[in-house]
Amino acid sequence: MKRRELREHIFEILFRVEFMNEEDMKEQMELFFEDLAEARPEDVDYIKNKYMAVREKMPMIDIMIDEKSTGWKTSRMGKVELTILRLAVYEMLFDEDVPVTVAIN
Repeated sequence: MKRRELREHIFEILFRVEFMNEEDMKEQMELFFEDLAEARPEDVDYIKNKYMAVREKMPMIDIMIDEKSTGWKTSRMGKVELTILRLAVYEMLFDEDVPVTVAIN
């Protein structure tokens, strides 16, 4: 799978976090991957590992988002937008697979 496709699948799983408790998420992951027939084993591992990494950092990421947002807290944000923000913040700050570009002003 291409990186874009992998990220879309990570997003889809992260989005489910808003509607499921931890126990239900285990079942959701199993169902998700049953329906993902085109995924190679290494793709499944990549998606699972990224999901777990973002999930682990989510409380910290939510605090960062709350501190920087004006007039909006994570509790008021749309679930799609919040999931995109969480994934983006994780990739920018914590994901070593994402190349970092430094702007010099």
